[in-house]
Amino acid sequence: MKKLESREDIELLVNSFYKKVIIDETISSFFNDIANVNWDKHLPKMYSFWETILFGQMSYKGNPMGVHFPINEIQAMEQKHFDRWLQLWKTTVEENFTGENADTAIYKAENIAKLMAFKMDIARRL
Repeated sequence: MKKLESREDIELLVNSFYKKVIIDETISSFFNDIANVNWDKHLPKMYSFWETILFGQMSYKGNPMGVHFPINEIQAMEQKHFDRWLQLWKTTVEENFTGENADTAIYKAENIAKLMAFKMDIARRL
């Protein structure tokens, strides 16, 4: 196992993660059917997002929360969906990497999942 320490490592992590996501019974419909994700555009954004989160490169420009609200209006994004997203992320990190940045990638994802689940729930109640 290697340390998570470069943009190339992030690309490997993100690509491996989304290979799981697109076939997952619990969350794939959000990506494939509702958002109809253009992977050629989405993946580079996710590389930049995680590069910013983990390495402070400030390469990501966007509003991840804002992108999810319209999807949540079409189909509720519930705690179970974020739990599954997190489970896939943690498994993918642990299969490929070790060390402080790998631990940080999991920790940050846990916080993201909690915040997103909370905000999507609140939005459905308004």
